[in-house]
Amino acid sequence: MQQSPIDLVSASKAELSKRYGFIYVDRDDSGKGTLARSRKKSFYWYKEVIATKGASLKA
Repeated sequence: MQQSPIDLVSASKAELSKRYGFIYVDRDDSGKGTLARSRKKSFYWYKEVIATKGASLKA
């Protein structure tokens, strides 16, 4: 699986039902949405991991 900070389309099915990344993109499988981006919980988790150089690694 390729990693990216922004939502990736599932490579095998070209669907947005499974999303990967730290930033949510407002778009659905039929191409509808505003394309607005918002930070997911994982964004803030990863931001803290980077800031503490991994010292505060939490699941």
